[in-house]
Amino acid sequence: MTRGSLTRAARALGPLALLALAFLPLGGCSSLGDLELLNPGGDIGAQEKNLILIALGLMLLVVIPVILLTLFFAWRYRASNTKATYAPKWAHSTAIEVVVWTIPCLIVATLAVLIWRTTHSLDPYKPLESNAAPVHVEVVALNWKWLFIYPDYGVASVNHLELPTNRPVDFKITAESMMNSFFIPQLGSQIYAMAGMQTQLHLIADKPGTYAGLSASFSGPGFSDMHFAAVAAEPKDFDAWVQEAKGSRLTLDQDTYEALEKPSSKVPVTIYSSVIPGLFDSVVDKYMPAMAMPHTASNDQAMNDQAMNGQAMNSAAVRQTTAKAEEQ
Repeated sequence: MTRGSLTRAARALGPLALLALAFLPLGGCSSLGDLELLNPGGDIGAQEKNLILIALGLMLLVVIPVILLTLFFAWRYRASNTKATYAPKWAHSTAIEVVVWTIPCLIVATLAVLIWRTTHSLDPYKPLESNAAPVHVEVVALNWKWLFIYPDYGVASVNHLELPTNRPVDFKITAESMMNSFFIPQLGSQIYAMAGMQTQLHLIADKPGTYAGLSASFSGPGFSDMHFAAVAAEPKDFDAWVQEAKGSRLTLDQDTYEALEKPSSKVPVTIYSSVIPGLFDSVVDKYMPAMAMPHTASNDQAMNDQAMNGQAMNSAAVRQTTAKAEEQ
């Protein structure tokens, strides 16, 4: 093969090589199941998948033409092509300016509306609409394992999350010390777990399966092993798991929790048949002793009343300011 034929072959294979490089990051994925965000197991995850694909498609409306035109111009106006128009003093085209500004502006406006709507519809604090009663799970991020407390059933587990399908799950989340991020990619949104604070997340699993759960925020040397299995089971299987958990010989008392909260990694799955009453609230209040109040119905009502009184005072102040402005 001559040198000229090798050069022509290299030019012909150039675009194919660029295309192969573009897909190289996906080479480790053997199937769609490996792309967890694109293989949702619940309604929230499915809506987020659609949002990702729509946003990707809109951005590709700009990216693909730009890449293709760049390759076309490089080939069309190469130095050896004497048939191409040579216009060294060309500087402006109104038609091109309209196209390159109008299309991105329309895409940005569409994305802004889309994100505004989904930001509110997928608010992690927003309860999910369902005819089924939600399952309450209290999550404590420990160094470096996850503690799940089921207050409705009085059981708890470490590094294992059992969920019933087709029932909303109401997560209350906090951390013992380091900040972590609670994330089950196939079920939906991630949210931070922070010491002295409580965050919330509502998810649902539509089909049985085992989904990977992890911390999406680096939290120290045991971070890489801080993951758990979220098992979505049929309701009867979930009830059977609860009964099995109640039969465990282990109980999560104060001494057990103090031992559990000490930093450790690769902790095996552990099931507890009973839990200290109010453990989650005590972990939240632990780092805010001055503001800690017993979580009783009366105190919660008092906090709500204070919030309503504050809103009433703010409204009164607004009305007074408005009245003064009208008098002037």
